[in-house]
Amino acid sequence: MEKIVAVIPVLNPLNSLISFINELNTLDFEQIIIINDGSEPKYQPIFEEIKQTGKCIVLEHLVTSGKGKALRTGFQYILNKLPNTVALLTVGAHGQHKIEDVKLVLHNAKVFSDGIILGARNFNTRGVPFWCSIGNQVASSLFYLLFRKRIIDTQTGLRYIPKQELNWLLKVPGDSYNYDTNMLAAAIDRKIPIYQLLIGDLNLKKNSILYYDEIVDMKKLIHQIIKSYTRS
Repeated sequence: MEKIVAVIPVLNPLNSLISFINELNTLDFEQIIIINDGSEPKYQPIFEEIKQTGKCIVLEHLVTSGKGKALRTGFQYILNKLPNTVALLTVGAHGQHKIEDVKLVLHNAKVFSDGIILGARNFNTRGVPFWCSIGNQVASSLFYLLFRKRIIDTQTGLRYIPKQELNWLLKVPGDSYNYDTNMLAAAIDRKIPIYQLLIGDLNLKKNSILYYDEIVDMKKLIHQIIKSYTRS
């Protein structure tokens, strides 16, 4: 069976992360890599419990460096320590993705393993603010206008990535949420296939870590798409 690794960047996690990790451990991951991106000391017990869970390893950033840098830390670990891994799956730590979403992407990876697979969230459901839904549509349209590729959810953190793409992904700029957009722009420039799967509804949680890996400021997102285009 092909070996796949889960990579999860984390800042100030909720207790629910532990149960989510337990669910991920029921799947056929070679390893689950958690990157603690400089969380406050009061969250350390959560990471200590995770360390005792199945196939998990916790990598530590002493200070918060941003989601993009945390992902690159995980990518570098795979290249250095996991030679038999064929691909990885990045997953959000704060309830954005359900285990069913993860299973859906892994199942489809059997067919679309030659490119990057995005788990695209549904912004058009009850509970999602109107401005957020409209902002995502504008961002998606702008991305298409600039890159000629329709991306439903440019900021999704649920992504299947073949291992052979990691060397260039380590060179993609952006230490925070802008890394997500820059990754897509770089993949398009390299003519790497990008596949999209519709997953569950967008889940916006009202807590202090919302902004770590959910972009709700669409003005900043649109600015970042334009910046990614000028860089590509």
